[in-house]
Order: sequence, then C-alpha cells, then structure tokens
Amino acid sequence: MLVNHCRSLTWTADPRWVRRGPPLARVVRVSPRLKVRLSSVESSSSTTVRIGLYEPSSSFAAIWASLASDLGVQLERTADLDRWMAQPVAIRLAAVGGAEDEFAGTLARMPDAAGVAVVGADPDHRLAMMMIKAGATEYFALPGDLEVLRSWVAEQVEGLRRAEARKSFAAGEEAKYRFEGMLGQSAAHRRSLATAARVIPRPSVTVLITGETGTGKELLARAIHYNGPRREAPFVDVNCAAIPEQLLESELFGHEKGAFTDATSAKPGLFEVANHGTVFLDEIGHLPLPLQGKLLRALEQRSIRRVGGTGTMAIDVRVIAATHVNLQEAVRRGEFREDLYYRLNVLPIELPPLRTREDDVVLLANHFLTRFAGEYQMTAPRLTPAAEERLRSHGWDGNVRELRNVIERSLLLHQGDTMGPDDLSIRASTAAAHGSSELPFPTTLIELNRNAARAMVERCRGNKSEAARRLAISRTRLLRLLDAHHLDDAEEGLE
Repeated sequence: MLVNHCRSLTWTADPRWVRRGPPLARVVRVSPRLKVRLSSVESSSSTTVRIGLYEPSSSFAAIWASLASDLGVQLERTADLDRWMAQPVAIRLAAVGGAEDEFAGTLARMPDAAGVAVVGADPDHRLAMMMIKAGATEYFALPGDLEVLRSWVAEQVEGLRRAEARKSFAAGEEAKYRFEGMLGQSAAHRRSLATAARVIPRPSVTVLITGETGTGKELLARAIHYNGPRREAPFVDVNCAAIPEQLLESELFGHEKGAFTDATSAKPGLFEVANHGTVFLDEIGHLPLPLQGKLLRALEQRSIRRVGGTGTMAIDVRVIAATHVNLQEAVRRGEFREDLYYRLNVLPIELPPLRTREDDVVLLANHFLTRFAGEYQMTAPRLTPAAEERLRSHGWDGNVRELRNVIERSLLLHQGDTMGPDDLSIRASTAAAHGSSELPFPTTLIELNRNAARAMVERCRGNKSEAARRLAISRTRLLRLLDAHHLDDAEEGLE
C-alpha cells in the first residue's frame, strides 16, 4: 500500500516512516537504582558516504552542490546509465526532470531498482505511483519537495554512518570478549568454553550459565553475544535481583500510557530494546514467581505484551540466563517454576569455581598483573615461587573477581621487581575466618543474631535481599536486626 508522507508528492513504498534494520548496537545495563545506561554506538561524521547521481540533463545542478556540502557527502554524478548502475555506492538518486515518463519504463527494466530515489519536476500523483510500482523507493518533485528530499537523504546518510559505527563497535567488543581472552587450562574450564563455542553460531538457542559468584558468567555471556551473528545488535544486561518486584514487569516488557499512576507516557521494555540482539537475565534464580510465568510465555511465544496493553509484539532475541542458585533445588522448594527451568536449561554451561582450577590461578594472576601494570603505567613485578604457592593455596571464595581485586590492590601497594607472598594483599577466606573465630561470649542471643546478620550482609556485598534469603528470614526482620533502635523487635532473631 502506498502511503503519502509529509507532502502530497512524496511517496514511499514502506508503510511505516521508520528506520529499517536491526537496532543500534549498544550495551544496556539495568543498575540497582533502575537507571538504564546505554553505551551507544554514535555515528561518525568522518565516515564518507558516496551518493551515485544519474542526471542526463543539468536541470537541478545547483541543488546538488548545496546538498553535498550541507551533508558532507561525496556526490558522483554521471549521465551514463550503465556507469551509474555500476557505481559502488549505497545511495542512488536519479534526477530525470522533464523525462519522467521515459525513465519509469527504464526503471522497470533495471535488474536492481530497489533503493533508487527518483527526482523529477512533474508534480503528478499518477507519475509518483508509476515510479514506485516500477521499483523506486521514493519520488520527489522539485522544487516543492526540496526540504523533504534533503531530510530523506540526511536520514539515509545517518543510517549508513550508524551502520558503519555498529560494525566498528561490534569488532571492538568481539576483540574485547574473544574466547582467547578467557584464560584457563583446566579441563573443566575448557569444557565450558567448548560448550559455549558450539552455541555461538546458533543465535536463537537459549543458554543457562551457572556457577558461583565471580566465576565470570557475565563475561561468558558477552563473549557468546559479541562472537556470534547478533554482535551488531544490542546486548541488554538485566539484574533480576536488583530491580524491585513491582517494577520488574514494566522494565522487562514495557508499559502503555496510563497503565498505572506514574505511567504518563508509553515506554518500551528491555526485551523491545534488545530486539535482534541478546537479553542477559542475570540472577534469574531471584526472579519473583508471578513474573516467571510471564517470562515463560515470552520465551515460548517469542512475543511480549506491554503492561496495560492489549496487543502482542513479536521479538527476536537470544536469551542467556545466569545464576549462582541451584535451580533444581529451588524447583523442589517451590521457589522456581519447573517448566521455566526446563525452558531455560536448553544448553546449560557450568563455570567451575577458581579453587578447583589450581593450574589457572597463577596464569590469571600474571594476566591481571600485566593488565593493571599497563593501565596504571607501572612495571609488572615477577611473582616468586612462594607467592605462586600462596595464590594456589588460597580458597578464593570470590573466585576470579576476588583474584583480580587482590592482584590490583597488591600491585598498587607494591614496590620492587618481584612480588613475594607477604606482598599479596590476601585476606583470610570467609570460610576460614568463620571456622577459626570464637563466639564473642559473654553476650546476648540478640547480639549474636545481629552480628550474624551484619556478616551475611557484608558477604553479600550489601545486598540485603540476598542476605535475608541466605539467612532464611524476611528482609524486614533482617533490617530490624541491623537497626540498633529495633533490637527489642528482633528478640526472636534468626529462626
């Protein structure tokens, strides 16, 4: 169906006045404060866009010089039709003022007329329809449609520059998250990477990554995305444990205007933002039960419905989920839907904890030494055999993340060419600290409970919801235990 846009003589074959193609490649992260950060690919004005112009006569010669100068494009003009068709350009214009009827027949015989915009002087609806039916993308009648033509060309140029920026961004991210950068020689680690490598060329397969905190689940998810066919589309990172339950559905699926009190305008959800790309659902084990059913429906039907909406929208995304929770145990406890577990567990990848990868600890430590030395413009010291043994013997409760932080801190505090065991800023592991600590008697049961609550919050890096879950108490009770003014309300302590 032909649609008339902006002016009565500007025609397009596309029924929607929208930019085509996959969404702009970007990384989206939902932070604990619900701020969405977009690491966007900005178009580069330095990219030279070439426009092929077929102009048998010089009817509009003055217009083209101004257009090329204003938009910063390279205009390649010719009166030879065959040469024009052979030009390696992305945008083609045909200025045939005074010969519109003849060119319509020529256009119909062209093997590749798609993408050609015709510029004429005859403001006739019949002629515009003829051009579109012959295969042209647009028809502009000058001088009346000059500003519309300028706007259309500017949009095409911007789209091409963004596409080039997308490719450049994806190439950089692919290099950043390449599999060669995921160091490790242990058999378990290599098995995990081999499984991930098999799923990369299959962009619709759902992946479930499991492993302890700090083992590199997000790094592996990004490697799968940026090494696969969806690399130029968005990678959307959603932390399911960080978003309040009452907002999570709106964040994931979007909402319509008036869906709730503060919904003053419609808002796309993160599944829409990620269309043609990847949605990374981190901490999927903490997704509230009511939302698990809606997520299952979205995965099964490949469509979503905004909050307050009546229609569904088709989506094309790869879903990668990650969790440190044992989902099978969560299913048995009734905390996680069994059908959603099997839907997510299409291709499971388990990342081993660092304490089981003794051969990789020193390899990773040297990698981080070199990396941070370069970042801080320092000379990387050499680890002594005793320091290497100290690294191997540590429990690494925080896994690779803890090792990285230890090496960074040790490097910043160190002076000299070698780094010994006493130079490593390693704290006692949480398990060891708990095993060797004595109970602070004499004290009260309330104070013991309060100390336990504080220790768990610290271990969970300030995430009180996670701390309450691990202590098997409500978040409200945890907050009371932490508040000195409400100790009397917490007499029951930890049950």
